[in-house]
Amino acid sequence: MPTVGLVRHGVTEWNSLGKAQGHSNISLNQEGKNQALKLAERLSKEEPWDVIITSDLSRAKETAEIIASRLPHTPIIEQPSIREMHGGEIEGTTEAERVAKWGEDWRNKELGMEKRQDVAQRGGAFLEELTSAYKGKRVLVVSHGAWIGITLEYLFPEEYFYAFLENTSLSIIQKSDQGWRNVLFNCISHL
Repeated sequence: MPTVGLVRHGVTEWNSLGKAQGHSNISLNQEGKNQALKLAERLSKEEPWDVIITSDLSRAKETAEIIASRLPHTPIIEQPSIREMHGGEIEGTTEAERVAKWGEDWRNKELGMEKRQDVAQRGGAFLEELTSAYKGKRVLVVSHGAWIGITLEYLFPEEYFYAFLENTSLSIIQKSDQGWRNVLFNCISHL
């Protein structure tokens, strides 16, 4: 069964400004590139990874490419199904802007946002496919904070009420005949 490393992309300018990104294609800023390089150095000194699967959004792809630069012969595969949760109308806005525009209860309004259960189903389906395709392999998955957090909540409902992840954090899960096991969560020791 596979070992899966879940990596949240590095910091973007919108992260720094507190703007919702969703499917908006935002690149890493210099801090995010530095974070990814530190993670790449860490991973190059640990057990090797067989493949890197990344979201097709540039902030994740850039993070994956920086990591791969320190992991020779580790292929990168783009996977649109591990994109961030779609933010609908809130993309590009800060919390203060959302409250000003839609009120304190903006989360309860229909603003075109993807539903959490849909993200959980995407995450669960991806992991099931990964389990079949990469038996016995070590797979690094570079994705996004909400996608990873909601997927972990889906896999481990008793452990995570809300799984917030730091930029370039590493979480590791393993699949066995007994199910998924949480090995490491939200580790940023490289920073």
